[in-house]
Amino acid sequence: MVMVSRFRGGQLTERVTGCDLLFRLLEEGDQKHWSFYMLGAEERVSEEAVKVIAQHYPGVIVKGRHHGYFQADEEQQIVEEICTAQPDFLIVALGAPHAEHWINKYRHQLNARVAIGVGGSLDIVAGKTKRAPAIWQKLNLEWLYRLLSQPSRWRRQLILPRFAVRALLFREPK
Repeated sequence: MVMVSRFRGGQLTERVTGCDLLFRLLEEGDQKHWSFYMLGAEERVSEEAVKVIAQHYPGVIVKGRHHGYFQADEEQQIVEEICTAQPDFLIVALGAPHAEHWINKYRHQLNARVAIGVGGSLDIVAGKTKRAPAIWQKLNLEWLYRLLSQPSRWRRQLILPRFAVRALLFREPK
């Protein structure tokens, strides 16, 4: 995003990863007692992420959670659970672009103030996956670190160059 913005004369000065955003929201939510619903990751990882959040951010209210390995016929039940919970923030860790598509599909039913896709952030919160070292983050190469440490992600990461090319070639309608 930052690269494309710079190339097109935009003003984006820094990137904000889903993980960075989640940690900032949890820090602020700890002070303001914001509520969250966590959707995504494996069952065990989801449980552990909620435990870690409760330990490190005692002011945060986790109104619910559900793992990310659900079937299509379970989606309406999950949506109803989120709607009933009425969280300030719905954190969707289903991976890009699946999370964004899921949020868009159910946006009118979710009853959450804000819904955001955060990639694999719950894996990081739970300690299943380690974050890239700071130097990799600073150089905007966190994606490469993840690819090198998890080579099975190569197909999923093909979206990055496709996005960059499409964004660079995009022409606004007149």
